[in-house]
Amino acid sequence: MALTHTGPDGAPQMVDVGDKPETAREATAEAFVVCAPSTLVEIAASRGPKGDALAVARLAAIQAPKRTAELVPLCHPLRISSVEVELQVVAPDRVRVWARVRAVERTGVEMEALTAVLVGALTLYDMVKAIDRGATITEARVLEKRGGKTGTWVRTPGA
Repeated sequence: MALTHTGPDGAPQMVDVGDKPETAREATAEAFVVCAPSTLVEIAASRGPKGDALAVARLAAIQAPKRTAELVPLCHPLRISSVEVELQVVAPDRVRVWARVRAVERTGVEMEALTAVLVGALTLYDMVKAIDRGATITEARVLEKRGGKTGTWVRTPGA
């Protein structure tokens, strides 16, 4: 299968979606921030050195998808209709950042969902780095996408 973002000469190109119909699109993604158990206690109690880390990370994750086309070359700017974000403290040592992005567009929103969870995770790291420089962002991945010509794709559990 050929890559869609390269031309016949191998040069980068933005995919032309102008002739595609607008359809409802949706994607969900997740990422994890792994930290020391003592850091997780501080996060859960909203006692981080910079304040309520979960609240700030949630706002960052909600805002981020709107900036995807500015951050990732060749992404189309999209009219996002909805962003849902959940941050879940998972004992003993992690926070799950989850997002669902929706739009009625000519191209999918997987990159926007990934941007949401990764910026949320980056923000969470920034909020706790003063007490846990070893915190790690892991397992960023698309869980599901719906809409468009290819229809629905769901990640196989455990994959």
